Amino acid sequence: MTDAAPRVLVVDDDPDVALLVKTVLQRRAGCEVVTAGDGRSAVERLESFAADVVVTDIEMPGLDGLELLAELRRRDPLVPVIVMTAHVSVEYAVSALRAQADEFLTKPLDNARLIEAVTRLAAEGRARRESGRPKQTVLAIGAHPDDVEIGVGGILAAHARAGDAITILTLSRGARGGDADSRQHESLASAERLGARLFLKDLVDTEISGGGATVRLIEEVVAEVQPTVVYTHSDHDRHQDHRAANEATLVATRRVGTVACYQSPSATIDFRPTRFVRIDDYLGEKLQLLACFASQTATRDYLDPDFVTATARYWSRFGGGAAVEPLEVVRETAEFVGAQELTKLER
Repeated sequence: MTDAAPRVLVVDDDPDVALLVKTVLQRRAGCEVVTAGDGRSAVERLESFAADVVVTDIEMPGLDGLELLAELRRRDPLVPVIVMTAHVSVEYAVSALRAQADEFLTKPLDNARLIEAVTRLAAEGRARRESGRPKQTVLAIGAHPDDVEIGVGGILAAHARAGDAITILTLSRGARGGDADSRQHESLASAERLGARLFLKDLVDTEISGGGATVRLIEEVVAEVQPTVVYTHSDHDRHQDHRAANEATLVATRRVGTVACYQSPSATIDFRPTRFVRIDDYLGEKLQLLACFASQTATRDYLDPDFVTATARYWSRFGGGAAVEPLEVVRETAEFVGAQELTKLER
């Protein structure tokens, strides 16, 4: 399991029991816990909370625990589920196990056993997801050095941890925004930190075209890398180079199944994300990537760690957790990142 705290959804119609389980798991196991009062609300919570483990009572109004378990198995066969009940009987245990529960606990709960089961199953569940998830080949395209790190630095860190191959294509050396040689070295340092391959091109800063040579340049990299996932600028942006990069990318990656656009500091109010990726576990790494661009940090307020953190915190109101990077999805056939880091909101 990664260093991230296990995320647990506790489902019980008795608020006192739910609070007790939540408190034990938070204080003694360091878990991130949310609660739901019944099966239907649990399903709703899982739309915005990627649980590593679900702990559910059996007897609840509406959608009971075993019905919830069946629904969970239909939606996400890999999520571990712990069933708990006050009825100590073979019948209940058999029903739970037939419904593919991973663990059966009786009330009153043994706190030590609860903690052991949750931490063990969280680790097993994450390992299941990782082993069953196909590796992606990621291409992140930016007009200038530091563009992709600002837009999807946390997401790229998540891809790196998941073992995905990452390539960064930077279309210009950013001469108008600083010393081109310094920015080149900074780009190399950031790519090395990610374990990413870097293509640093030399188009003229502020004069990048949305067609012709830019399309061909991107097509050459796409042909070499064969990406399954592409990140690029949004066309909802005040910067001409960013809009041009978006236009050229959408043409050059027309055969790539998954393409999404990230936010930049110059994005307009028309930026309309439809996918919100939690980067709680990767915000620190994003800040380290941005710290590589030392020549820019003194003059670019948007690179200030407090600004970056506040932006990620703002978007978390849509994606949950404490930090989120937003994406405008152009098309999608593959996962953007490990399923546990992913939430979405269709508009």
